[in-house]
Amino acid sequence: MTDLAAMDIETIPHAARDILGVRVHDMTRDRALAHVLGMIDSRLHCPVTFLNAHNANIAFTDPDFRATLSRFLVLSDGIGVDIAAWLLHGAPFRANLNGSDFVPALLAAADHPLKVGLFGARPGVAEKAIEAFARIDARHQYRALAHGYVDADDERAMLDELARWRADILLVALGVPRQEMWIAANVRAHHCTVPMGVGALFDLTTGTVPRAPRWVRAARSEWVYRLAQEPGRMWRRYLLGNPVFLSRVVRQRLGATLPGESTA
Repeated sequence: MTDLAAMDIETIPHAARDILGVRVHDMTRDRALAHVLGMIDSRLHCPVTFLNAHNANIAFTDPDFRATLSRFLVLSDGIGVDIAAWLLHGAPFRANLNGSDFVPALLAAADHPLKVGLFGARPGVAEKAIEAFARIDARHQYRALAHGYVDADDERAMLDELARWRADILLVALGVPRQEMWIAANVRAHHCTVPMGVGALFDLTTGTVPRAPRWVRAARSEWVYRLAQEPGRMWRRYLLGNPVFLSRVVRQRLGATLPGESTA
């Protein structure tokens, strides 16, 4: 088994766009699904995550997180990174591949049953998410491994269980950047094939956090709905974070260097 972390990310045969120092792979939805399922079939360890404006802001100010993302297959998520791609590279991404839609599509597109592990969120949410995923596709074997508040001993026990079971997909819902940093530090090919940072997926799938109606998502305005649902938690991310993100993109377009990047 080959570990993507040990591979040159440049060898992945898809165009990629630099968004604030993060290489985001530019694929159609069908191509992205086929690529991830191909990695599973080949048992090639391939960490996956999704970049939106909020994640990009964190990566901009955190060189360690930015370096960690270089070890992931990073897919585009949201209208913010589309605007960035247009400003920086002359065209938007081929598809909006947010995890809340991509994961159910991945489960449905698989041509054989998979082992799917769930780790993270609040106690009891992963178990409810399994019920929701089973309604999407009941062929797969789902296992709730642990909630996101385990101590170090329980985490080691969970990783031992994961190694014995060896999932095809491990959905990690710890929030950004913790989930990606945790995957990079702890998950190897003997644990699973595709570990995936999925943020609020379990909450959205179970209705613990309401998902925007389909027409709102089609209009690329889900962030407005999230802001209306949770203004106290989301206002900094969107009302402050989105303008900051766009200003950073403009500075990248003008040739500014990233924090922690040498100017030599």
